This record gives sequence, structure tokens and C-alpha cells, in this order.
Amino acid sequence: MDMEQNMPFGESLLELRRERGVGQVELARAIGVSKGIISLWENGKREPTLSNLIALSEFFQVSLDDLAGRRY
Repeated sequence: MDMEQNMPFGESLLELRRERGVGQVELARAIGVSKGIISLWENGKREPTLSNLIALSEFFQVSLDDLAGRRY
């Protein structure tokens, strides 16, 4: 049985942002994108570029796996 549980990226980002008490505007400013882009990511309508994923990972100080919602 595979014990890996994956969460969609948007849900993972939303959960992480809420856990840390960070608003969409604050996060957007910190990584250099618009609030609308954060919303699109969280709603699964867009996927971030690799450079944006790295910026998010550094901002939240989590691995790319954690950011991507990969749970083991």
C-alpha cells in the first residue's frame, strides 16, 4: 500500500499561508507577484513557475516537496 498522500498545490499553499498568518497581499509583495496570481494559484487555475516556487519555498522556509503538498 502506498502511504504517500498528495495535496493539490493550491490547497497546500492556502493551508501554509493560513498556518503562518500571512495574507495574500503580504505574500504577493514578498515574492514579487500580484495578489491575483496568489489567488489563481490557490484556486488551481494557474501553476507557479519554478522561480516562483523557489521564492515561495524560501519565504515559508519549507522544502519544495512540502510546498507542493507531498506528504509521506
